Amino acid sequence: MLFSRISKNLRGSFNSCRRFLSIGDHNHRFLLPHNFHSRHDSTQQVVRGLIFSKGQPPLHGSRYLIHHQSSPIVEDEHDPFSLVADELSLLGNKLRAMVAAEVPKLASAAEYFFKMGVEGKRFRPTVLLLMSTALNLPMHEAPPPIEVGGTLTTDVRSRQQRIAEITEMIHVASLLHDDVLDDADTRRGIGSLNFVMGNKLAVLAGDFLLSRACVALASLKNTEVVSLLAKVVEHLVTGETMQMTTTSDQRCSMEYYMQKTYYKTASLISNSCKAIAILAGQTTEVAILAFEYGKNLGLAFQLIDDVLDFTGTSASLGKGSLSDIRHGIVTAPILFAMEEFPQLRSIVDEGFENPVNVDLALEYLGKSRGIQRTKELAVEHANLAAAAIDSLPDSDDEEVRKSRKALIDLTHRVITRTK
Repeated sequence: MLFSRISKNLRGSFNSCRRFLSIGDHNHRFLLPHNFHSRHDSTQQVVRGLIFSKGQPPLHGSRYLIHHQSSPIVEDEHDPFSLVADELSLLGNKLRAMVAAEVPKLASAAEYFFKMGVEGKRFRPTVLLLMSTALNLPMHEAPPPIEVGGTLTTDVRSRQQRIAEITEMIHVASLLHDDVLDDADTRRGIGSLNFVMGNKLAVLAGDFLLSRACVALASLKNTEVVSLLAKVVEHLVTGETMQMTTTSDQRCSMEYYMQKTYYKTASLISNSCKAIAILAGQTTEVAILAFEYGKNLGLAFQLIDDVLDFTGTSASLGKGSLSDIRHGIVTAPILFAMEEFPQLRSIVDEGFENPVNVDLALEYLGKSRGIQRTKELAVEHANLAAAAIDSLPDSDDEEVRKSRKALIDLTHRVITRTK
């Protein structure tokens, strides 16, 4: 049975990951609830609270050692972006059309920033389009028709493509707002919108993108999907608020940091992956596996971002290195370093307005295993993402298999990227 096979696969992955964090909203604390009566009933089985056990993770025992050179994931790669290149091109054109506005200034402001995501790798749409193919399984529920290009269609792929568009708009809107809150002057190597056009226009451009995302979301006529993506926007706000209003204990808590990271980074891709499964008429089990893939991929992505902020260069990152610590944001490498050097806590509590404190924190970080332990935690979450894909129902369809391999390959790319 599917449930038995899922449980077997995931137990092996969990046993290799003693530092597994059960993170998410209250609907998704664990990878698999004990019962699957319905999508709503299953959430009642979930235990609230975080699990974070001490000690180094024994990574050598993992079935999904995607960072290891002999891993089949490394040897048998399918370029994820080339598999959906044609759809990504169409998606880019649709996004440009969707940001058109009656007020030229607003349209130009939205497009100025938005095109950077559209013309780049488009990581999130790639994940979602690959997930759409990976879940090309027999449907359990027929979808209602939606309007695409002036005509009604029940085509599942069109509906899933719309999720990719909505997700990218929400993502870009959140970046526009974040840059205002952070008083950022660059984004991806060029002047940020708030720096070029001012804070007011940047905020309005973000609001505009969110409104367009809402209109597109409503057109899907699926209340469960609308609820999921609305929850994402709430999580983005909650995560940013958590970052702004931390107490000393919260600021130095890994559990708190990872929950905030889920809200700010992983909630969008995880809930969008789940929406893809729901629109495909898939079972609760499959929808949760899609969610878990997105959640763990998103957490791994942010953990590597934490590392790159210390190890990357301004040129490679498209922003200033040491950006987080200079803004007083304590991330995973410093939190791990603090476990080895408790005296670092007093420096963190003082803050990093004084450059001397930044230098002291970096000195402790250099003597610690903070960077390495953050990478190891990222690998664990990447392994869990791979485990979720491996636990999907079997398929003989070659395109389905290619997409699943590509999704697993993305987990490798996330933890080995340098920018």
